[in-house]
Parts: sequence; structure tokens; C-alpha cells
Amino acid sequence: MTSIAVPGHGSLTIECVVVGAFRENAYLVVDEATRHGVLVDPGDEPDRILEMVSRAGATVDAIWLTHGHLDHIGAINALRARIPAPVYLHPLDRPLYDTGTEAAARFGLTGFDQPGPPDRELADGQVMRAGGLEFTVVHTPGHAPGHVVFLRPGVMLGGDLLFRGSIGRTDLPGCNADDMQRSLAWAVRLPGDTAVYPGHGPATSIGLEWATNPFLTGIALPVRR
Repeated sequence: MTSIAVPGHGSLTIECVVVGAFRENAYLVVDEATRHGVLVDPGDEPDRILEMVSRAGATVDAIWLTHGHLDHIGAINALRARIPAPVYLHPLDRPLYDTGTEAAARFGLTGFDQPGPPDRELADGQVMRAGGLEFTVVHTPGHAPGHVVFLRPGVMLGGDLLFRGSIGRTDLPGCNADDMQRSLAWAVRLPGDTAVYPGHGPATSIGLEWATNPFLTGIALPVRR
């Protein structure tokens, strides 16, 4: 488990546990002022995610999903049995979400716990709250049709849009490489000090990826001063 204080952005704390065969980052985002927060992309190993919540002493008000791939949704059923929190997903990702069992079989994985339907839909521009903190939903298709990120000044919960030194795959069902390029072109225009908490791998920043990520070289990048 990794606890990440986010200085300069209110009382936000982000904790992370890496779960499952795909080493996916399941996040707990907590407003320290209220001790309320949300889970983002609880992909597997629900007991470890619940332990993270317990250690943080947090109340989980919702489960936010950046997209519907199996490695981001596999703990939902078990969490729902313990946490009365609604699950949010962009409607364009329902086909991926609803066929997690079939996707797991394609990867040779057994024991995938197919979650029931999400409770609420996400939409571009929607304002979400983690305790007293606000995030804006931004639709960033490419890795998945309904992929979104959750953005507030200085912080992006980025799912599988942008990784340290890489980007999300575009060779899976539902992916679209042209959409991914447009989504990345939007992302690199964020302030360089925006911290990125991705679905896999270590945290990074927009500025670091703008300067070093080889997958961004084909994008018309903004001038950095």
C-alpha cells in the first residue's frame, strides 16, 4: 500500500494498492477534512482493498471507474457486499464491463467475479465529489470507448490513458488509436505540474511525460516555458 499526500491541493490524500494478475492500481481518494472519499478502479483482491480502507479510517461514498476492462472491475461484487457505495461508469463502456468473464477467458484467467450492473452513469464535464473535494469527469476515449479521467487542479486520476514512459494499449476490442491520439493531445496541454495517477505503474506528471515519453513524440505539444 502506498500513501501519497498531494501538497497544495486541500486535504487530499491518495492511497494505492497494486492488485491482480495485471498489477492494476486500485486507489482510495480521501478528503482528510471529512475522512470521506471514493475508491477508483478496484480491480481485484477485495480483501486488500478493504484493508486499505480500514487502515485509512475512511468512509467510502462511491466507486468510480475510469473504464470497464476486467482488471479495473474485478473486486466490485465483493466490495458491494461490504460497502454501500454506488458504482459509476461511462455508458459507452458497458459492453466491456458486461463481458468481463469472456475477456478473462481470453487471457486464460479463472475465477473472475463478473460484477452486476453499475448504478450510475458518468458524463463528460460531470462534477464528482470525494468528501468535500471536487473532480471533473473528462471523456478520454482511445484505450476504451467510455474511458474517462477524473481531474482537479494539479491531480489527474488517469486510468489507462497515460503511464510513466508509455500509454494505454490500442490493440484490444473497443480501442481506437485515433481517439487515443486526440485524448493524449488534450492531456499534454494540462499544466506540467499536474500529477498523474495511472491505472498501472508509478505516478508521474504531465511535464515529465511531455519531456520524456516516446509515445508522445507524434503529438503537437504545447510550448513549455
